[in-house]
Formats: sequence, C-alpha cells, structure tokens
Amino acid sequence: MFQDAYVKLDRLEVEEVVAHTKKAFDGISFNPEQTVVMVRDLPFYPGYRFYDMTDHSRNPAARRFLIAKGDEFIVLDFTNGPIYALNKKTNADGQPTIYLTRDTVKDYVRFFFTFVRGRHGRFIIVETVDDISWREEPPMAAKNAIGKLIRPIAFHATDTGDGTFYMQAQMMFRDSLFQADVTAKPDGLVQLSNESLLIEDMPVVDDTFGL
Repeated sequence: MFQDAYVKLDRLEVEEVVAHTKKAFDGISFNPEQTVVMVRDLPFYPGYRFYDMTDHSRNPAARRFLIAKGDEFIVLDFTNGPIYALNKKTNADGQPTIYLTRDTVKDYVRFFFTFVRGRHGRFIIVETVDDISWREEPPMAAKNAIGKLIRPIAFHATDTGDGTFYMQAQMMFRDSLFQADVTAKPDGLVQLSNESLLIEDMPVVDDTFGL
C-alpha cells in the first residue's frame, strides 16, 4: 500500500508548508500549531514530494494531500485530473515529469488508485489480507481462504517494447474482491481490464465516502 517511507516535519517546516499552501485549499486555512505534515519522496516523480497534511484543530480534522516541488503545489482532489496534468509536464531538462520503470511503476499504480476515486467509489489495491478494512473480522478459516486469493501486484505479460507495463492485481471495490489486469502507459495513463469477481458481500468498511 502507499503508506510507507514517511517523515514527519518539525514545527518550523510545518509553518513554511502552511504558509505556501494557503491559496491552494479553497479558503481553508490550516493552523500550523495543530497541523501534522507527513512527507515522502515519489520515485516516479523525481524531485517531487508527497505531503499528507492534517489539521487537528478542526472537528472533524481537515486533511489534504498534495504533491510539491519548490513553490509548485498540486492538490490531489481524488480525480485523475491533477495526476494526469502533472504527467504531461516536463522538467528543466525537457524530460517528462513522470518516470516509470519496473522499479517505480508498481508504486505509481498504488499511488494512483489510492488518490483517484471513481463516481461510485474507490478501487483499493490489496496485496495481503491485512490490507482489507474489515467491518467485522471474519473467522480465521475464512480469512485464510481469502488470503490465498490475494497476491502482491505482479507483472504478467511480456514487454511489448513501447514502454507499457502490464500487471495483475487484486482490488476491493465496495464490498467485493476482484482481480484485474492493470496497464500503465509511459505517460502514466492507467487502465483496468479483464476484471473477474472473486468474492462479494464481504463484511468490510464502506469506502464510498472517502478515506
């Protein structure tokens, strides 16, 4: 999952980030004294960093996610628009912003499906049974059986020579687990195909209304 390798910013760093993002959050002003900012590098966007900002002075807490480089801040709005717009940019050397290789593409796909939500919900990649957000913990035998259906994202087709990556993943959509082929183009376009239902009506948390 897209959760590891985070660093927590100190107070001075938080104040600087809050000052730079004031105009980006649709009028919402974060309180630097009550805001926690977690940061991680993005290997598929060299030079950019991912920010997870939570203002605990509000109830419920205000939370925003963004990608930043220097004074450039891109707010993720759970559509594919900000991600695809960034993918189209080039850096100072004229090279594409996005950098997909066999070492970075899986993390990009995890990132993409974490921060893009469709009209009817989010496709959540699961790579172990513990990635599933259970509403009610199933019996151990059932959990073990489900676990045998789940594997990490894997490459599953021969390289075609055009830079396209072909993978297979298991995903949760609402209360159903299914398997799908995932294609990632060199420009960052992500597509699903050959979806097959594995299990439905699972006792999981409804993700329709957000993270």
